Amino acid sequence: MRFGPDVKSLLRKLILGYSLYFSNGILNSEGRKIFEELARMLIYEHPEYKSVVKKVRNNPTLENVLKVGRIVLGDEADRLLELAIYGPYSYNIGIKLRS
Repeated sequence: MRFGPDVKSLLRKLILGYSLYFSNGILNSEGRKIFEELARMLIYEHPEYKSVVKKVRNNPTLENVLKVGRIVLGDEADRLLELAIYGPYSYNIGIKLRS
């Protein structure tokens, strides 16, 4: 399925900026602004994902945001989160991010 470049770009920004846009594993106000913009575009392009977006709006945890990330970016979402948390020079220490 094809997603617009703006949706992908905003999702990457949100995940890579994990420390800026999440507080205690929940989207903060700046993160919510970014998510709302990407959600609006995503629902416009693909109305079938409205229920997933609604779930994130009601419970904006990192795991729920990653569910949208995995839909749009695939496995790249997990790699971006790992990069955001551990940096570019992390070693593969076997942490499983996907449940």
